[in-house]
Amino acid sequence: MLVDYHIHTALCGHAVGEMEEYVRTAVEKDLEEMGFNDHAPTFHVQDPQLAMAADQLPLYVEQVRALQKRYSRPRIRLGVEADFVPGHEEDLRRLLDRYEFDYVYGSVHIIRDWRFDDTRLYPDHYQGREAAQAHRDYFQLVQRSARSGLFDVMGHMDLIKKFNHWTQPKIDELLEQTVQAIAEADVCVEVNTSGLRKPCREIYPSEEILRLCRRYDVPVTLGSDAHHPREVGMDFDRAVDLVKRVGYTQIATYQGRRRTMVDLA
Repeated sequence: MLVDYHIHTALCGHAVGEMEEYVRTAVEKDLEEMGFNDHAPTFHVQDPQLAMAADQLPLYVEQVRALQKRYSRPRIRLGVEADFVPGHEEDLRRLLDRYEFDYVYGSVHIIRDWRFDDTRLYPDHYQGREAAQAHRDYFQLVQRSARSGLFDVMGHMDLIKKFNHWTQPKIDELLEQTVQAIAEADVCVEVNTSGLRKPCREIYPSEEILRLCRRYDVPVTLGSDAHHPREVGMDFDRAVDLVKRVGYTQIATYQGRRRTMVDLA
């Protein structure tokens, strides 16, 4: 079985295409299950090009529900991708509790006031930063995300590598601590193919991290991080090869925030 649980919509302000176009691509690629997983409203910054506004969230849910009624295959799940921002945990919990999501992704896109994955906003903010410290700050936030109890899946968990700006520092102990935290929190890790379309040219997370996940029995699922209909299921052949190479035979699926493991196609 193959699923794509990371599909965005134009509501986030930086994706294009109608929602049904994404579904049609999933049909063409014979995916058994797909999940819309757009950016939840944020509390730390208001920018219509980063995430949907609070008054758009009900519309998003309504549109996904309508597509669920229209299509029996692929099965369509209602997900949401929410930024972990320290100090806003309870705000986010109240927001998520308003809707019956099938799963919630946790993502780290910001370190304090630095949105490191967006060179549109911060084109020069890598200058003068030290690689090891940035990685420590980032992965400590991933650990806190996992422990927060807010999320079912950690999305693109080594996103800090996106722009391939630094030589990867030696952080073996930090990575193991992060995977341990995820395992102890019983949170899933996404194998996200969008890194292959970014300067890092590598799936999120790296093979090194996935091997740690396998060692600690952390479940995994699949996502394309599609921001255009053509990206649905993109490079899943490479993702499946990677997942199998490190020893996985199953992936996680979700309904009503309950996880079920299924055999990997």
